[in-house]
Amino acid sequence: MSETNLAEFDTKSPNDRIVMHVLYGLHTLAWFSGGIFAVVALIVNYVRRGEESDVLYIDHHNYMIQTFWWTLMWLVLLSPLWLLFIVPGMIAYGIVWLWYLYRCIRGWMRFNSQRPATSHPEL
Repeated sequence: MSETNLAEFDTKSPNDRIVMHVLYGLHTLAWFSGGIFAVVALIVNYVRRGEESDVLYIDHHNYMIQTFWWTLMWLVLLSPLWLLFIVPGMIAYGIVWLWYLYRCIRGWMRFNSQRPATSHPEL
């Protein structure tokens, strides 16, 4: 007698999609909360990614996690500009903010279309 793989029957509920939309929303609005929304969303991304079996959802969790860490790295690397010159620091942080916003909106739109966050030929 063969074993049944329950993962094959795992289907996504509307609640799973809602959670992903909320996570994208939190990441998108992070700048207005001083980053608190992004940290909360990041924690949920890590928890949900560990429990996930759907490749599309894992890809979007990874995308949000990578976006967060890349943004944080750039903010830390560019922080000396604030100490030396205010205007270049504002410009640099503005560029990072636009990049972060672009990534969040792009990923959210791709998720809404049920496409992977990035172009993966195998997905």
